[in-house]
Amino acid sequence: MDLDALKAQLRETKAIGVFTKISLKNKVDDLMKQFREYYQGKTTLSMKQLRQSYDLLLMKVLSLLQDSDQKLASAIVASREAIWGLLSDQKKFDALEG
Repeated sequence: MDLDALKAQLRETKAIGVFTKISLKNKVDDLMKQFREYYQGKTTLSMKQLRQSYDLLLMKVLSLLQDSDQKLASAIVASREAIWGLLSDQKKFDALEG
């Protein structure tokens, strides 16, 4: 799944309330900041720790979606490794940021 399409579907889903969406956006922003700092050499976090944070965030999203929006939950599961591939490769990450 395209990352922009995934973001749009998460914004539009009725399975997650407005305040929870705001909280999730903040968590995504925090994770992106951690990756940015990792690539800039400004953190002691390891790639393994970033992966753990990523996995925890996805589990949270999936738990919110699993009962009310199974189609979106399935799309996220199917895209999980592709998204990780974008985040864990500095050139691809930089392209996302640009």
